Amino acid sequence: MQRWLGKREAGFHAFSEEPDLAIEALDRARRLSPFDPLGFLNSAGLAIAHLAARQFEQAAKWASRALSDQPRLTNALRVKIVANAHLGRLDEARTDVNRMLVLDPGLTITRYRALSAHYMALEILDLYVVGLRLAGLPEG
Repeated sequence: MQRWLGKREAGFHAFSEEPDLAIEALDRARRLSPFDPLGFLNSAGLAIAHLAARQFEQAAKWASRALSDQPRLTNALRVKIVANAHLGRLDEARTDVNRMLVLDPGLTITRYRALSAHYMALEILDLYVVGLRLAGLPEG
């Protein structure tokens, strides 16, 4: 019998190279509560999990959905930037980096790496850093 994962556990699985578990848990949460006022968090979680699975189109789609409900959600905006950078959509990624820097003016590659290294698998962190670098986030 499969155990249901909560949102926090789903995030853990996405950041620890087990994105399929996160996708499954978050899809189930969306089905169980389709009108959840915090549904944008499920969308952001799905964006993160799809990014970790290197499914960049899906990651960008879910990040955009989360941002349509919560435009200042920086973790979704980072996913959108990284996914679009890996898809070669550098103009869109660079536009969103400028938007990110309005929301978080001190963000740099160095700062992001330092803040994320304690909870994110190295492979996932490197995926983010490469995408953020391609999109033009300052080094720091």
